[in-house]
Amino acid sequence: MATETPISDLQDRLLTRLTSVIDPELGVDLVNLGLIYGLEMADGVVTVTMTLTTMGCPISQVLTKMIESALEQEPEVTAVNINLVWTPAWTPAKMSRYARMTTGYHY
Repeated sequence: MATETPISDLQDRLLTRLTSVIDPELGVDLVNLGLIYGLEMADGVVTVTMTLTTMGCPISQVLTKMIESALEQEPEVTAVNINLVWTPAWTPAKMSRYARMTTGYHY
């Protein structure tokens, strides 16, 4: 009988993997920047609901590849879909305290 990984454990591991994806322009990971809005998994496919800091983000394809590479390291993951959304809009207020300190942003 196969054992299933509890969803919360898997989500924690996926979020940990995403903390290794560093925005090359800001030097902070996507999770602490507040760009990751949700994670869902069905039949081995992880759907990452996220946004970007700006609509015309020039590194969106680079980030997509970095996200795929990070998440596909988990044995349960067979594919990654990126669900890019613009609502709610990202603002610096979504950044963690760590991200605000790292980027020097104070509001």
